[in-house]
Amino acid sequence: QVQLAESGGGLVQAGGSLRLSCAASGRPFSSYGLGWFRQAPEKEREFVGAISKRGGMTLYTDSAKGRFTISRDNAKSTVYLQLNSLKPEDTAVYYCAATFGSISYFEGNYDYWGQGTQVTVSS
Repeated sequence: QVQLAESGGGLVQAGGSLRLSCAASGRPFSSYGLGWFRQAPEKEREFVGAISKRGGMTLYTDSAKGRFTISRDNAKSTVYLQLNSLKPEDTAVYYCAATFGSISYFEGNYDYWGQGTQVTVSS
């Protein structure tokens, strides 16, 4: 079992930044990859980015490339999502998820999910 808890969301103006954190517990942190997803109101949940078990590989969706950065601190069992140059369309609930397989764009590949943290970007 893996427990995930996101934090760091909030209200920010367009162009601003936030850093989301996801603290993990349970199975050894370095044994699984982590992904970030988001769900805007009345929209499907979508992939944002992911990082491999030891941080050697990352994946990003096109809208995240150049603005968002995923990192992990295996000593602190925490994964981060740095959000820069935020836009109103980034408003969503952001979720982290864990996979014991390969990191992927597909949410079905992830086994454990956090409860989410709300990010609201005002124009």
